[in-house]
Amino acid sequence: MDKEMYHVQIGDTIREYPKGTTYLAIAKEYQKDYEDDIVLVVADGKLQELGKELSGDCVLRFETTGSDVGHKTYKRSMSLMLVKAIYDVAGHEKIEKVRIHYSVSKGYYCTITGDVPVTQEFLDQVTARMEEMVAMDMPIRKRSVHTDDAIALFHQHGMYDKERLFEYRRVSKVNIYSMNEFEDYFYGYMVPSAGYLKYFKLYPYEEGFVIQMPTRRDPKTVPPFEPQHKLFQVLRESTRWGDMQGIETVGDLNDKITGGDVSEIVLVQEALQEKKIAEIAARIASRPEIKFVLIAGPSSSGKTTFSHRLSVQLRVNGMTPHPIAVDNYFVEREENPRDENGNYDFECLEAVDIDLFNRQLKDMLEGKEVRVPTFNFVTGHKEYGNETKKLGKNDVLVIEGIHCLNPKLTEQLDDKHKFKIYISALTQLNIDEHNRIPTTDGRLLRRIVRDARTRGSSAKDTIRMWPSVRAGEEKNIFPFQEEADVMFNSALIYELAVLKPYVEARLFAIGREEPEYIEAKRLLKFLDYFVGIGSENVPTNSLLREFIGGGCFKI
Repeated sequence: MDKEMYHVQIGDTIREYPKGTTYLAIAKEYQKDYEDDIVLVVADGKLQELGKELSGDCVLRFETTGSDVGHKTYKRSMSLMLVKAIYDVAGHEKIEKVRIHYSVSKGYYCTITGDVPVTQEFLDQVTARMEEMVAMDMPIRKRSVHTDDAIALFHQHGMYDKERLFEYRRVSKVNIYSMNEFEDYFYGYMVPSAGYLKYFKLYPYEEGFVIQMPTRRDPKTVPPFEPQHKLFQVLRESTRWGDMQGIETVGDLNDKITGGDVSEIVLVQEALQEKKIAEIAARIASRPEIKFVLIAGPSSSGKTTFSHRLSVQLRVNGMTPHPIAVDNYFVEREENPRDENGNYDFECLEAVDIDLFNRQLKDMLEGKEVRVPTFNFVTGHKEYGNETKKLGKNDVLVIEGIHCLNPKLTEQLDDKHKFKIYISALTQLNIDEHNRIPTTDGRLLRRIVRDARTRGSSAKDTIRMWPSVRAGEEKNIFPFQEEADVMFNSALIYELAVLKPYVEARLFAIGREEPEYIEAKRLLKFLDYFVGIGSENVPTNSLLREFIGGGCFKI
């Protein structure tokens, strides 16, 4: 009897494959046409792992490690191999927990709790074990089990963070991944085997280590490790804030919410942020020579609300703050540089009239009264009304803009008059000990909610333009973050539970046929881990109000 055949369209070609053919087998045929490794497939608009089999006629598209979703799959799979190698080298009896914390440099910062000194010798042994698994091309297998069985399995393995997490899941099945006898849960898809995970390096750092991995733009090269000490310190401080409240993971947060501790969680988090803002204001006030407070950060960091709250604290310290937006110093539209596609590039430094900006700030520093511009984004020109600014003895300019940490923006001003602040929503909460919540996910969810409220934009619109926003951040903001005098983390440990009811309906509105559907589905699955809460406990001066509305500041 002839085997049933299916028609598979890839690009402009249609080929026949027998029923039961895996996507992996098809990917291997086409790998020669791709520079980067194929790690996933999109079958009729649905993202699939390569281990799945054909089940009918379909249209296929491959995802490589050079795509966003493929790169995330690489890093997720690397996390599984890393954790297994650590247990293989150290032995289960010596380890209490392995925690993958947050991004540092181009990798993850990790710690090990137990009788395991994290020395260079130990990391060399872990590296050798990982390389051995790569050489063996050890399979990564997946099995689906009932949620109740998964909870029992996690308890048996001592994975109590995962046990708590799935107590709140409404799905009936859980996907368990394994490499030989080692089993774990991971949020999202995996590569088929360890042979795909060739590029990594381990570096001892602080109390733990960093696993450095390739970037999406260069998936086969491990970049040099560049410690980001200021960023690391603010991340570690935020983690301590969570640990102080007994909240390390989403399961911990859900326990607190269902236990009726919502109000206390919110109040403590807000108090910690206010204390930090007050400390920053006190530092500025202690240096009378400071006249320019420069604030920069990526999209949806809460820069505007932060500048308002900082201004309040500066007033408490006897200073008079005056806001200045760098956007009002754009060059005239006809002078604005264009990008490689011929469109105006509003995010490059050359889009700012640097000479005028520096000249006016120098004049104010000398005590002169200056007529400041307002940029008309409709006409594309600066306009000069009646607004003037003059700096008195206790006056300070609070300046906000994406280039504020770039030394070239204020190159004509003496550094002694500047105080630079980097602000970002650096998510300190993880799904569990081995599954990170990317900082970009928190900022994207914030932006979806704010864009819908203030611009009438759909979630589809926000998701579509997010890659270009991220590219601008990579170019104009992140390279200068270590230039800051201080960093501020605007993420709140409870905020994703609040954002959940605001954003879910908007994500569900994205149709299966839309290019943004895959990302929307991923975000919905991610939000399903959280027990949602209302916004009634969120103070009106909270940074979160910049996104959900109802804030006390005029924004």
